[in-house]
Amino acid sequence: MTTEQDLPRDARESVGGEPAGVPVGHDGVRVEVAERNAWSVPGGPAVIGFLVLIAAAVWLIVLAANTDDAGANGAGFGIGGALLVVVAALLGTGISVVSPGDTRVLQFFGRYVGTLRSAGLQLNLPLVVGRKVSVKVRNFETNELKVNDADGNPVNIAAIIVWQVADTAKAVFAVEDYPEFVRVQSEAALRHVASSHPYDNAGPGEESLRGSTDVVAAELAAEVAARIAIAGLEVVEARISSLAYAPEIAHAMLQRQQAAAVIAAREKIVEGAVSMVEGALRQLEADDVVALDEERKAAMVSNLLVVLCGSSQATPVVNTGSLYT
Repeated sequence: MTTEQDLPRDARESVGGEPAGVPVGHDGVRVEVAERNAWSVPGGPAVIGFLVLIAAAVWLIVLAANTDDAGANGAGFGIGGALLVVVAALLGTGISVVSPGDTRVLQFFGRYVGTLRSAGLQLNLPLVVGRKVSVKVRNFETNELKVNDADGNPVNIAAIIVWQVADTAKAVFAVEDYPEFVRVQSEAALRHVASSHPYDNAGPGEESLRGSTDVVAAELAAEVAARIAIAGLEVVEARISSLAYAPEIAHAMLQRQQAAAVIAAREKIVEGAVSMVEGALRQLEADDVVALDEERKAAMVSNLLVVLCGSSQATPVVNTGSLYT
């Protein structure tokens, strides 16, 4: 049974009349999710301000504890110190560190507010929750799959997929687990591509898996890219890493290939032998070495072809008689 995930992107976009890559809310309304830049400023001044606020809060609390006047002044110092601690804590929740090749997807009480892509120390909105998402190029090798090719022959095939995150918001919110999503969709695309081509001996206008690996790899890359676009991912490269007949037919296919090779070799041998015999007869006639009638020519051609096309060494037989009785 074909599921929606097994369909190409164009087909999936037509299911239900809604575009792919748009998650459904609790009220059934389609909500567009796309990456956008989050508000941020360099975090160096923020760290300095955070330390100043902490120092001021400690100073006020100590001053409130050591003051001789336990009245309004002491209470005011204590409240001021507590407020500064709260402000410093809020400021500290907005400080983030982003490593090169990584991003942070920010949420404010569950709502997506943007993505931090600038590397280094950053200050963003307080009370946000960040999730690290790597945008580095990744690669993996699919499991070796057993697939029937276009001729119905079972083949074992595997591929290497090189991919990366292009839209961090879709990668986080459009699918549950985007690395596993890439793996499953890549194997589904590999099955589809492998079943669309014969392993070998392609007909006119066809591309075989063994003889057109570059074409098949490009088709696989396009197929995977269409399937994972819903998750904000893109394919950098796809390559076939393993390709062979399944063990149960490998011996029979090897015999067929050997037979085809023997036939091709025999055709070449016969073509060469005919050319050699034709040249020998022409040279004998041109040099007037011997006069041959049609029957003697036929006998000579037969003997030469046997000698030239035979798989074993010929044993000469001296004929002391005549061809005519």
